[in-house]
Amino acid sequence: MEYQVLDPIGVRVTDLSLDGVGTADVATLEKLLAECGVLVIPDQKIDDGVFLAFLKQFGELMFTAGELPLAGYPDLNVISNVGRATPPKSTFHVDTTYVSHPPRFTALRAVNVPDEGGHTQFSNQYAAHDTLTEAVRDDLAGRLMTHVVTGVDPGEDAQTSAAHPLLLTHPLSGRTALYLSAAARCEAITGKTPEEVAQIVADLIAHSTRSDNVFRHAWSAGDVVMWDNRVVMHRADHSGVVGDRVMHRGMVR
Repeated sequence: MEYQVLDPIGVRVTDLSLDGVGTADVATLEKLLAECGVLVIPDQKIDDGVFLAFLKQFGELMFTAGELPLAGYPDLNVISNVGRATPPKSTFHVDTTYVSHPPRFTALRAVNVPDEGGHTQFSNQYAAHDTLTEAVRDDLAGRLMTHVVTGVDPGEDAQTSAAHPLLLTHPLSGRTALYLSAAARCEAITGKTPEEVAQIVADLIAHSTRSDNVFRHAWSAGDVVMWDNRVVMHRADHSGVVGDRVMHRGMVR
C-alpha cells in the first residue's frame, strides 16, 4: 500500500486491491481516515459484493431510511442523476447526524462517471476548528448541537433528532474537529437563542467551506472514495454535469 497526502484534506491510496484487504490493512486505513479524513482509492475493478465485504471489515453497516436501496444489496443505496429533470441539490453536510450513533464512515463506489463535472467536495473540519479564534473556540467548548432530519422520511417511531458536541475530539487521532451539518439540520445549540444559533451556524459553515479548506475530487472510473464523517463535511457539485452520474453508497455505524 502506498499513499500520497492531498491538500487540504485527504490521501490517495494506491497499490491496494479492495478484494484482498486484510485486518492489518483495515487498521492502517482507519488511521489514515482519522488523520486525513478522506481516502481516494483508484483503479478498483470490483462489484458491489466486494465493495460490501470491504466495508463490513470496518464494522456494522447502517442504512438511512428513506434513501433508495440497491436491488439485491439492501445495505447499499443508489445516488444517481439518471432520469431527473433537474439536478439533485446538495449542500455541505454530514450523513445521518440526527441519530444517536451516526455513521463513522461513508464510502462511494463509482458506477457511472459523467463526461464532465460531478465532483465531490470535502471540507477539512480539523482545520476549521484550529483556525477559529480563541474566543469562538472557548464559547463553543462543551456545547451540544441538536441535529434534525431533513430530506428523507425515516419512518414511524424512528429517531429524528440527536445532540452531538460541536467540538468533537476524534478517539483515534486525539484531534478536535468542528462537527456541523447542513444549516437546515442544525436546529439548536445549548445555551444559545434561535437567532444566535442561525448566525453561529451560518458563520461556522462559511468558515469551514472556504475555498482553501476544501478538496475537490474529480471522479474516474474505478474510484472508491471513503471518508470519516467526524473529520469532514461533504457535498456533491451537480452544476455543469454532462452524462450519467451513478454512485453506490455504503455506511459504517
